[in-house]
Amino acid sequence: MNKHLLSIDDVSAGDIQEIFTTAAEMHDVQNRQVKKLPALRGRTVINLFFEDSTRTRSSFEIAGKWLSADVINLSAKGSSASKGESLRDTVLTVTAMGIDGLVVRHGASGAAEQISRWIDVPVINAGDGTHEHPTQALLDGYTLTRRLGTLEGKHVAIVGDLTHSRVFRSNVKSLTKLGATVTAVAPPTLMPAGVGDWSKAAGFATSYDLDEVLPQADAVMMLRVQRERMSGGFFPTAREYTVGYGLTRDRLAVLEPGTPILHPGPMNRGLEISADAADALDSLVLDQVSAGVAVRMSVLYHLLAGEETSA
Repeated sequence: MNKHLLSIDDVSAGDIQEIFTTAAEMHDVQNRQVKKLPALRGRTVINLFFEDSTRTRSSFEIAGKWLSADVINLSAKGSSASKGESLRDTVLTVTAMGIDGLVVRHGASGAAEQISRWIDVPVINAGDGTHEHPTQALLDGYTLTRRLGTLEGKHVAIVGDLTHSRVFRSNVKSLTKLGATVTAVAPPTLMPAGVGDWSKAAGFATSYDLDEVLPQADAVMMLRVQRERMSGGFFPTAREYTVGYGLTRDRLAVLEPGTPILHPGPMNRGLEISADAADALDSLVLDQVSAGVAVRMSVLYHLLAGEETSA
């Protein structure tokens, strides 16, 4: 692996498999009475979040603590950034305290990469604007691999608000590296600009017709409609979106039995996913949450553990 994890571009297919192998070992920790490994004892990790988060921040916090690292959470609302301090000064100030790793979530695309140029410690991108969210894609791939065994030749449909989704951008890269065939499904207004050239280069398909794609899918990933990032009318009404692109009860019946259903959360129940689908036996939503801790433990371990430490 590279020094940082800013994008799925920073890891090869071999790196991803190595992360998954370590994550499987880390996953067992969740079933122990004492959930601690000494791998990062004496290391300090800062979670610097400029955007609200429940799953990602708590997942990174638990992952660091279970590896025995000292973990400190900082948010923009409680930092000097809220007083007008620049991102660069905030990051340099935090790093000057002698930390060993920085986990960053920021609303601006490219923020994590820019931060990595300012400091010498490993930086992990926990989501930057509409750019990427690499650890989410890794945990999604890990979850699917545990269910399907291999993703080689499997068809994964990614459905929803693709324009604003950093999860989609990272998953397209990771899933194709793992040998999956990916079809991205969205209404024309939520299909990213220039997606035609991009899909040809990246090796994934696009479609506006969810009902045509669903019967062929080995797994379905529903994405949240990100209303907070929308400044215009991307679809007429919530009901029309659900009718065209929601995983409704009727569409759930079309899926082959055993087809995994994923959603990175938080879910807009009744909009992009019905309660029937979210709570179905084949729903892996909570499996993703559990996998998130294991995968982030693995990433922290590979980036921060010295050669003298072992899990």
